[in-house]
Amino acid sequence: MGLKEWIIPQEKVFFDLLEAIAVNLVSGAAALSNFVRDYRDVPGNRKKLKDLEHLGDVAVHEVFEALNRTFITPIDREDITALASRMDDVLDLIYAAGHRLELYEIRAPTKPMVDLSGVIMASCEKIEEAVRLVHNIKNGDRIEALSVEINELENVADDLLNAATGELFKSSDPITIIKLKEIYENMEAATDRAEDVANILSDIVAKNR
Repeated sequence: MGLKEWIIPQEKVFFDLLEAIAVNLVSGAAALSNFVRDYRDVPGNRKKLKDLEHLGDVAVHEVFEALNRTFITPIDREDITALASRMDDVLDLIYAAGHRLELYEIRAPTKPMVDLSGVIMASCEKIEEAVRLVHNIKNGDRIEALSVEINELENVADDLLNAATGELFKSSDPITIIKLKEIYENMEAATDRAEDVANILSDIVAKNR
């Protein structure tokens, strides 16, 4: 079944739900980016991320409920499930990084945190654009281009993590090393899951052309 402009409400609902997850994901990425750039009210910023993470969980649950009520879907059921779940994974890792800033009583953000949050933000914005386009096969080339860009951003994040980890081990404070390394790894893992989203989107285009 090819992608097209869907007008049947029970089919269009899946694209609307996926878009809602993507929009909330961008909100989470923006909240983390703002958190590490304007490092005040740490508990409040952590709670904002938690609230967005909860909204994401609710939206994913709505996708699964809609799948249970629907026999025919506009794209493969497993692709809808995978897309919703992997976007949720990205948001979970964004929250995990923000949560640890409070949990580990990090006094000030580091440059790698700021840089990685920027990569996460860019990745999530591209995910949102691609998800908004996935209802129509005419957008396939643009979706493919966005998927490539998201993959490239994951490589940037990987390089940032490696460089940041190398700098950490020049420190003589093992506790700080452990804390910061875990935060960096959560942030980089968010871009890994974003790459998974990109691969799913690319597969959807390939299967529905």
